Amino acid sequence: MKKLVILSFVSLLLVSCGDGTEKKAAQKLQSALQAFDAGDFNLAKTEIDSIKILYPKAFNARKEGVKLMQQVELAEQKQTVAYLDSILSSKQADFEAIKSKFVLEKDTAYQEIGNYFWPTQTVEKNLHRSYLRFQVNERGVMSMTSIYCGSSNIHHLAVKVIAPDGTFAETPASNDSYETTNLGEKIEKADYLLGQDGNVMGFIYFNHDKNLKVECLGGKKYTTTMSASDRQALKETYELSQILSAIEQAKKEKEEANLKIGFISRKIEEDQKANLSE
Repeated sequence: MKKLVILSFVSLLLVSCGDGTEKKAAQKLQSALQAFDAGDFNLAKTEIDSIKILYPKAFNARKEGVKLMQQVELAEQKQTVAYLDSILSSKQADFEAIKSKFVLEKDTAYQEIGNYFWPTQTVEKNLHRSYLRFQVNERGVMSMTSIYCGSSNIHHLAVKVIAPDGTFAETPASNDSYETTNLGEKIEKADYLLGQDGNVMGFIYFNHDKNLKVECLGGKKYTTTMSASDRQALKETYELSQILSAIEQAKKEKEEANLKIGFISRKIEEDQKANLSE
């Protein structure tokens, strides 16, 4: 209905008499309407903006341009929501297809967000072992823990992963590490978030089919070979993190788009009420 009112205004202005400024502005508005009908929202907004720049005194056309801009922005956000719904549907299906492969560890008494582990990397299966453990939480945040177990401390804060061809990736010093002793065994752990890990997890992902060495770096250097099952755990967990993070991002963007829809709709309603009271 609103678009029809604007179209009627444009038609009236194009056939009316005057100094030509309003007519030229109306032609721009007509081009914006045509772009809007064609679904080219960027062009529609460009044409509307050009009225203000080229014809600053075409007050009637500018006023109608503001109304049309609201309709364009509303349609644009609704299109965004529809697109994000399709992304969510697709990614959710991907998640449902693989989530049974993982172990979800979550104590609902104190954990709001649980963590997914590849079955071979659950804690009870890896006692007294030095290795890299990978996990991703329910919101798609992936992390790596370098675990060292030995008779004496090495005080490590970083790890370096080396491929057979000599290429490597190295973490920065961990901001979250601790050391403890259990029945004489020295245990050290250091955590690294994906994106803050010096691309070590990405490096392992792209070299998961190769024999990789892991060096724990600190007061003393400790070297071990990454097992095939640990490399697979990284690969599977990394791919799960991409799916879950995509779902979270789509949810966030959809929420933002719906907020914009609500704001624009309220603005349109307020303007309509203001026009009726004039």
